[in-house]
Amino acid sequence: MNTNVAKIVNEVEKVISGKREVVEKILTAILAGGHVLLDDIPGIGKTTMAVAISRSLGLKFGRIQFTPDVTASDIVGFSMYNKGRDAFEYKPGIAVGVNLLLGDEINRTSSKTQSALLEAMEEGQVTVDGGTHPLENPFIVIATQNNVGTAGTQMLPYAQLDRFLVKLSIGYPDLKSEIAVIQGRQGANPLENVEQILGVDDVVKMQNEVADVTVSEPIVSYIARLSEASRAHELLELGISPRGSLFVNKMAKARAYAAGRDFVIGEDVQGVFVDTCAHRVLLSPAALAGKITATAALLALLNEVKVPDGKK
Repeated sequence: MNTNVAKIVNEVEKVISGKREVVEKILTAILAGGHVLLDDIPGIGKTTMAVAISRSLGLKFGRIQFTPDVTASDIVGFSMYNKGRDAFEYKPGIAVGVNLLLGDEINRTSSKTQSALLEAMEEGQVTVDGGTHPLENPFIVIATQNNVGTAGTQMLPYAQLDRFLVKLSIGYPDLKSEIAVIQGRQGANPLENVEQILGVDDVVKMQNEVADVTVSEPIVSYIARLSEASRAHELLELGISPRGSLFVNKMAKARAYAAGRDFVIGEDVQGVFVDTCAHRVLLSPAALAGKITATAALLALLNEVKVPDGKK
């Protein structure tokens, strides 16, 4: 594993025990320059994990708790009249000036507010009253949504889910890990023990190095064949789009880099495929009737499409 990635994972594990794989996936998405959606129940450490990651990476952190009264201007900012200057001045929103923005319970705010955040994610800038304001580089969003207690919520539609590079779930800790969590909070907040490993410039440098990772023609073909097969699969009503293929390519490159390689292998594609694509497909009526999940459908697809021979 890449030395810096291993150090960051170790720091995050000071506060989140037994979830190394999830931490690695979030870091991989950040290295790929993408955004993360954490879909899970309350109280399992989504916010704590995001704070720990931001501290270890040396990123400027911002957090917004989404509620029905949060507006788009809270995200992008607004113009306010300054009487002394006889002019309107721009007042930045929460998305401006931070590198990692945690959007808690994104499904509990209005569709308009969701769209404002997703536009910022897509464009890397915000526009208010005709003025454009660039966001920080990098700008990463980790959004959370709870899949229980959905009364009064606005679930993200398919087109907006597609803006997230990966959709992940943390899940309950095992017994040993939960004991470690309880013991770790007997005194001071363990977040105070998380040390900074990198800085903003280091993160940008690593993202640029990920972009230079080699993807051979057989691997490119493998990604395309997976996407093509998804569009005709009996378990899927809507398959993987070309955007999905590009995102699989980006995540596979980041996974290879995190593993200490400068080239992608078939195992990298397989390792990121489900997390990158499960929220981009729609199940067929037959799959829904059989209570087959998108994850199960994509795993079946991986078993059906031949992996390229060789290491690359």
